[in-house]
Amino acid sequence: MTESFFTLITDYGVWIILASTYLSCLLVPIPSSMMMLAGGALVSVGDLVLWQVVLAAYGGAVLGDQSGFAIGQRASGLLARLTSDKPKRKALYTRAQKVVETSGGTGVFFSTWLFAPLGPWINIAAGAAKMGWLRFSLWDAAGELVWVSIYVGLGYSFATSLSSIAEIASNAIGFVTAALIAVVLGRWLLRRGT
Repeated sequence: MTESFFTLITDYGVWIILASTYLSCLLVPIPSSMMMLAGGALVSVGDLVLWQVVLAAYGGAVLGDQSGFAIGQRASGLLARLTSDKPKRKALYTRAQKVVETSGGTGVFFSTWLFAPLGPWINIAAGAAKMGWLRFSLWDAAGELVWVSIYVGLGYSFATSLSSIAEIASNAIGFVTAALIAVVLGRWLLRRGT
């Protein structure tokens, strides 16, 4: 499977990285993290230029998040249709709304890289909740910088064992997520006990 990412990037250059990060931020199921890993690996062997890969991944991600935010601001009817007959989508959107309501900008920041599957929904929820555009943009830009740096950096550093790194990265993010959930649950239990 990794070879197919290398082939796509070799054929289309950084444009495919930009397109994949953009579309993944709009609920299109594209493995953009793998595209960034492959892009970083191709930089390490001299086939691509680092700043171009980073700019394409970062630009696509920020533009995708901005598009999601704009959809949330303007298309409440579309949101109703997206979630009405799909219980899983409705649950994700409801969860995203709670994150925006309770965490605001920090929720946006962590959704871009730590809780990435929830990210597109948070972008839409932030727009629908009328979060300030500048606030959203600053938190989002910072979070996307972390996401892009992690994946392009891992691809660059571990180009020879890309499949292993992809598995480790997904496991590490899962571990961090589980640890954060445990901390939040622990704090909640402590508050309930007092």
